[in-house]
Amino acid sequence: MKIKKAVFPVAGLGTRFLPATKALPKEMLPVVDKPLIQYAVEEALAAGIEQIIFVTGRGKEALEDHFDHSHELESILEGRGKDETLKIMEALVPETGTIVYTRQNKPLGLGHAIWCARDVVGNEPFAVLLADDLVKADTPVLSQMVNAFETTQSSMVAVMEVEPSQTDKYGIVDGEREGEKMIRIRGLVEKPEPASAPSNQAIIGRYILTPEIFGLLAKKECGAGGEIQITDAMEKLLATQEIYGYLFEGTRFDCGDKAGFQMANIAYALENPDINGRLMAYLKTIIN
Repeated sequence: MKIKKAVFPVAGLGTRFLPATKALPKEMLPVVDKPLIQYAVEEALAAGIEQIIFVTGRGKEALEDHFDHSHELESILEGRGKDETLKIMEALVPETGTIVYTRQNKPLGLGHAIWCARDVVGNEPFAVLLADDLVKADTPVLSQMVNAFETTQSSMVAVMEVEPSQTDKYGIVDGEREGEKMIRIRGLVEKPEPASAPSNQAIIGRYILTPEIFGLLAKKECGAGGEIQITDAMEKLLATQEIYGYLFEGTRFDCGDKAGFQMANIAYALENPDINGRLMAYLKTIIN
């Protein structure tokens, strides 16, 4: 089985970034010169994904427009001889039919958002990417996971160690190491208190799931925060199939958090040859 489809839950309101996200989808917040959602889509396409499925909500028109042609803008760029910029704009637009949109009409949680894509995904394994989690890596995280899936043919989540005091902010896995990069999962729990957490191995926003997950999500059982949690559905999925945690290579930035978002901007800006010199000089003045 190959992973050809990827689901992007992008219906969230982004309240932690108000007022910036009052009229702008949080996924369109830029890290240097690209919005978060573009990094995630590029990661998916690099991993061989053929169809992008956006699960949207109200007020996401800017996101949809970003991956479409802007004929007026392209005409202006062409007229001004800005050929390189024009190529970048044209490259944003995938082939017709590559992107599919469906709606989540109620904010019932990540599990519900994934369930909303069931008819588009169909009966095949698929990936889920959360744009809030930006991972700087030589090999994109989803590519790492897709390569591992070729061997396991089982559901998989990206995991990383977090401070034990932070377990109540993540889905946490319980399991045993199997090789250098894999954890065979025995259990999953959503946002446990540090005193009761089974480990400090936390799930971040990259998943590979088999279609059996949709039957479990269809029960619409609410968990932590009164929402339908994908972690709870995966816990039940363990009864019928193996699930693995993948210890990815790379540096993860939590761009759903204000500090994490600024850290990502600094890290990516320092790799940009057009601005890294000026930025580094400025950082030295404020650090010293």
